[in-house]
Amino acid sequence: AQGKALYVGHAIAGVAAINPHIAEEAIGLIDVVYEVLPHVISAPEAMRADAPILLEGLRTQELGRSLDAPSNVAEHFQHSLGDVAAGFSKADVVIEREFNTATVHQGYIEPQNVTALWNNDGRLHIWTSTQGPFEVRGAVAASLDVPVSQVRVTPMEIGGGFGGKFPLYHDPVAALLSKKTGNPVKIVMSRKEVFEGTGPTSGSYIKVKIGATNDGVITAAQCYLAYEAGAFPGSPVGAAAQCIFTPYDIPNVLIDGYDVVVNKPKAGAYRAPGASNASFAAESVVDELAVKLGFDPIEFRLKNASKEGTRRANGLVFPRIGLVETLEAMRNHPHWNTPLDSPNSGRGVAVGFWMNGGSESSCTIAVNGDGTINLVEGSADIGGTRVSVAMQAAEVLGIRAEDVYPSVVDTDSVGYTSGTGGSSVTFKTGWAAFEAAQHLKEQMIDRLADIWDIGADEIELVQGVFRSRADKELAMTFKELAGQLNRTGGPIVGRAAVSPQGVGGAFAGSIVDVKVDPETGKVDVLRFTMVQDAGKAIHPSYVEGQMQGGAVQGIGWALNEEYYMGDDGGMVNSSLLDYRMPTSLDLPMIDTVIVEVPNPGHPFGVRGVGEVSIVPPPAAIANAIYRAARVRMDRLPMSPGAIMDAVWNK
Repeated sequence: AQGKALYVGHAIAGVAAINPHIAEEAIGLIDVVYEVLPHVISAPEAMRADAPILLEGLRTQELGRSLDAPSNVAEHFQHSLGDVAAGFSKADVVIEREFNTATVHQGYIEPQNVTALWNNDGRLHIWTSTQGPFEVRGAVAASLDVPVSQVRVTPMEIGGGFGGKFPLYHDPVAALLSKKTGNPVKIVMSRKEVFEGTGPTSGSYIKVKIGATNDGVITAAQCYLAYEAGAFPGSPVGAAAQCIFTPYDIPNVLIDGYDVVVNKPKAGAYRAPGASNASFAAESVVDELAVKLGFDPIEFRLKNASKEGTRRANGLVFPRIGLVETLEAMRNHPHWNTPLDSPNSGRGVAVGFWMNGGSESSCTIAVNGDGTINLVEGSADIGGTRVSVAMQAAEVLGIRAEDVYPSVVDTDSVGYTSGTGGSSVTFKTGWAAFEAAQHLKEQMIDRLADIWDIGADEIELVQGVFRSRADKELAMTFKELAGQLNRTGGPIVGRAAVSPQGVGGAFAGSIVDVKVDPETGKVDVLRFTMVQDAGKAIHPSYVEGQMQGGAVQGIGWALNEEYYMGDDGGMVNSSLLDYRMPTSLDLPMIDTVIVEVPNPGHPFGVRGVGEVSIVPPPAAIANAIYRAARVRMDRLPMSPGAIMDAVWNK
């Protein structure tokens, strides 16, 4: 902070010492005098005409033009398709509801930490827990005004990120302290500092209006999305707008999105950022429509499901997608077809979408004399991606995945690779590995052509064996050729740098059974099934793990997790004791069903799988609560107190 601290937890100074205890004492000697200013901690508050202004220089970008007056609204944008007024006029039933969702943290186990060493030669080396080593390199270089070539970033093994390990908090500070002291400097955040000083996902205020005919066809949908950006612009409201109505083929759509600054930490990404809030609102209204029209909730969704050729509100047209197959798998699952008759219990469903990401990636593959390969990549591994990337290289070369040794290296040792986010790594770095393996394969065929004295086009590689197309007796295994490379012309290295554009969006659906205690409002999750289109499940058990992890985080978001803000605008539950994330004792086994509808934009049909699984659970749980307690929930989390309030106000 410079001149104005915008939230409790906003860093104002850094101290270096030989141990943490002395550093803490030194911090206590810093005398800071604060003038307490009015605060706003929700989007509706911040948007009021009389709200205190956080950033005097901020002007609203209103549908592409800059307004003159200071405002807490950083941006208002709109997506429009068709004519919503005409669409609603054709509807027999129109439902409009308002929703509020609380600020939620990613809840990674390992806190942010960094070690920096500013060497005597002027080069800076940073070891950090990050999802984006090249983003760290660029941001540190820019903030310290040094060339990127002078900054080397080594990504360490990461104890969870979920989007929250992208922003920089202390990397430049550690670097400056190292330069001043001439020593390496390490900074590790406490859990309280993580909660109060790093970027959670946005709280939000959402209005949804959907209309449908009596025969179950959705004719129009409209929404108002106001997302908290934290103290600086940049909430995930844009992503929310791309996801909220995307599961449905709706001819008339109007989406208004607002990015709003509030006195909270700058919002960060959290697993399909923005989509879970939006899906909670939209899927609750879709479910209410299905009930009012007398439709089975899955059949209603199938009747209106997006498919290949569907145009989204942002203008994009879907290629081949797997929502229909996902819904059919839900409809046919034993969970959906098993009666649930126990008192105070209910079953709910919901679906969700995440667009997934791509962007730049690089890969290098070197052949070892024993027939194994070393694969070098730049994507930090937070979900088992080293294995899924290695498997794609192995597939091209016809060798065992166990014979691929993948390494995530520092920014000096591999070409530029965008960060591990957007469910992008198996897609983009897998593609880079595919291309690098193809490059390697071509060189090995050329080498063998020289050895056999035939044309390269006469040789093929089939299941790890090079063969002459004309003479089937002329054959050599990948391992045999690898052992001859050094004495037949030297080592061979495959390289690739890609920026693939064929990203495939992903859909997921949840089926959940809950029991609601009518006396306390406590919700127990009895059974949970997650169904998801993976495109092609490169490593099925890892895909299942991602699906289960997203479901669990969605359950926590739905029932317990929130930033509880005090009257002074500070977070009062900034510990893992008071910020209630679910444990194994709170959860049933998460059953998984992998649907495979290949993405036409990837060599192996890959779709990102890491994020969409968090999108439908809150809405599915809300819809299950409705069937158990006959109340429609309009806020997250759906804590016991919130449920009892809804019951009493029914």
